Amino acid sequence: MSDRPARPQAATVQPRDPPMEPPRTSTDDAVAGTGRQSADNERSVRIRASGVEKAYAGQNGGVQALSGMNLEVYDSEFFCLLGPSGCGKSTFLRLVSGLLEADAGEIDIRTESDGDRPTTSMVFQEKGIFPWKSVLDNVAFGLKMRGVGKQRRYEIAREYIEKVNLSGFENAYPHQLSGGMAQRVGIARAFANDPQVLLMDEPFGDLDAQTKRYLQEELLSLWSESKKTVVYVTHDIEEAIQLGDRLGVMGARPGHIKEIVDVDLDRPRTRENLDIARLEELQTRVWDVLSDEVQRTVERR
Repeated sequence: MSDRPARPQAATVQPRDPPMEPPRTSTDDAVAGTGRQSADNERSVRIRASGVEKAYAGQNGGVQALSGMNLEVYDSEFFCLLGPSGCGKSTFLRLVSGLLEADAGEIDIRTESDGDRPTTSMVFQEKGIFPWKSVLDNVAFGLKMRGVGKQRRYEIAREYIEKVNLSGFENAYPHQLSGGMAQRVGIARAFANDPQVLLMDEPFGDLDAQTKRYLQEELLSLWSESKKTVVYVTHDIEEAIQLGDRLGVMGARPGHIKEIVDVDLDRPRTRENLDIARLEELQTRVWDVLSDEVQRTVERR
């Protein structure tokens, strides 16, 4: 996990204190509806990407990862980025986090006045926890870096360890944990550090289906309590619809937003109240947008 402090950042990623003007929406009326569009227009924008370009140099002429990337993510929104392999989803997250700098364009992040909180924290697909630290010290690490006293940071860490159902494993080390448990440590650390934006790069991609479903429910429980802005990268259409308020479907490389899809399913999306027919309609719609992009990606290999 990467924690990004709320301090002056690279020119391509600009924190801003004043609220941004609400964006115009261009979602399908059949999915969003006029009422949904009006509600969106009243929400403030937390992240705005405008004309973002990113290329990687290489011996064979380099790769244009992103081109003309434009996106707005609302405050407290769970936003999912979905697209074919190699379309620049992870690159975009790293640009938002400040781990990379864009070649052109801007990424603006509206920050709160509380300067002690980090602007972003990032949870990676690989288990980004320290193997030489205990579960307790891993979860408390971001707080330690912020200068939080030992007693207080351990109190906070224990609270989130309990929230992710790891009580009793405070003194365990990563090699003693299953893959799902290790990923829970990373998620607990991210939430304990209280970032203004949480970035998640396929955090459950390597897990079995049962563990993945369980951790999705834990993640949504933590998010519903905190109402943090989350940007979540996935390849899984069903996962994106189960988790997201909106989906950004990306086109094949060079990556760009091809379509925004509103997920008009009530929360909590449990087995008991999930509208299966509507879920299937949304899956079909997203696949219709995505299938040509996947084909383009396959043909390039």
